[in-house]
Amino acid sequence: LPSAKASESLSLSLQAKMSRPVQARRLEGIDKNIWVEFVKLAATYSTVNLGQGFPDFPPPDFLKEAFVRALSGENHMLHQYTRAFGHPPLVKMLAQFFGKLLGRDLDPMTNVMVTVGAYQALFCCFQAFVDEGDEVIIIEPFFDCYEPMVKMAGGMPVFVPLRPKAPKDGKLMSSADWQLDPAELASKFSERTKVIVLNSPNNPLGKVFSRGELELIADLCVKHDILCISDEVYEWLVYDGKEHIRIASLRGMWDRTVIIGSAGKTFSATGWKVGWTVGPNRLLQHLRTVHQNSVYHCATVAQEAVAQGFQRELDLYGKPESYFIQLPKLLQQKRDWLVQSLDAVGMKPIVPEGTYFLVADISQFKSDVPDVAGSDEPYDSRFAKWMVKNKGLAAIPLSAFYCGAHKNNYDHFIRFCFAKEEATLKAANDILQKWK
Repeated sequence: LPSAKASESLSLSLQAKMSRPVQARRLEGIDKNIWVEFVKLAATYSTVNLGQGFPDFPPPDFLKEAFVRALSGENHMLHQYTRAFGHPPLVKMLAQFFGKLLGRDLDPMTNVMVTVGAYQALFCCFQAFVDEGDEVIIIEPFFDCYEPMVKMAGGMPVFVPLRPKAPKDGKLMSSADWQLDPAELASKFSERTKVIVLNSPNNPLGKVFSRGELELIADLCVKHDILCISDEVYEWLVYDGKEHIRIASLRGMWDRTVIIGSAGKTFSATGWKVGWTVGPNRLLQHLRTVHQNSVYHCATVAQEAVAQGFQRELDLYGKPESYFIQLPKLLQQKRDWLVQSLDAVGMKPIVPEGTYFLVADISQFKSDVPDVAGSDEPYDSRFAKWMVKNKGLAAIPLSAFYCGAHKNNYDHFIRFCFAKEEATLKAANDILQKWK
């Protein structure tokens, strides 16, 4: 039998267990993540994964060779820390390259900051600019991290949807058919509005915002004196002769815009996690404060290789052998192939103007996955889970890119990634053909 002293010690030990909540309030309601759930499902069940947005083909040879040179060369300092806000060769190249695109003389030390992927760039922006109670306008559908990042900063997301308009003459719908209502957008701006988030080309729709649409947004930003976080990670992936217009180039917008870019999407190397922000020093100085007090630093070798990749692209700018010209041509062919494959079996595609992604209407497949009475899970989510488990084909439900109140308004679409090898797309087509 334990002694009285031992019993007292055990009692005190039990009492010492914490009973009060340990998590910060900012984590409440944002603990679930669509990618954690669907990546696990895809790994468990899928034979063909068209869900998560990454290529299954390699980066270009010149980029891999640059990485090998940086890794195995004589400059051993490339294995050590570099400048916290960006490896000097990389920020110099980014300043030169984006200065050319924007028609501005950019200072590499103050107008550019390198981040651990575009994801960290977004986090820095929300933490740097959003205070408790600030409203942040988010255009739906939106890349899913925008909403929780705004909430973590204490902000209030305000959502405005792109509304689809049926095309004429029985044509396939295009991402251009999803448009903002100007009056509805204007109604979302108030004295509490601090930021609007723009994502063009848009994930998940593949919409490339037109000059007219961007001018509408820009005019409202200037009128209400608010900031714009412009997520442009798919800037080079535009199709059918469309033009990616940078909102920072419009009148009154440079001084209030942070541009976000990604080497992962630009050079088909998503695992390298090299991103950047470009903007005026009055904004970037606050991003640097967040950056230096969070991750501090991005991998030196990867930054060196990306710098060399941009040097090559600057030398070849506008020429046929430029990767920035070759990659969208390749991806447009893959897009067209998947559009035809989906259309042939009745899963109606929305033809994207840009990005890796294609959204398809699954209405004609609803008989395969009946509704569940009383379920609060959006239909497309249940459909996507059923499809990966029973057909081995992984995709992402479009409702994942909407706020909770709007998820069921757009629950008959799923998103496919077509940035895949020909064999992967063919395997997806085989599944679809056998299915219908």
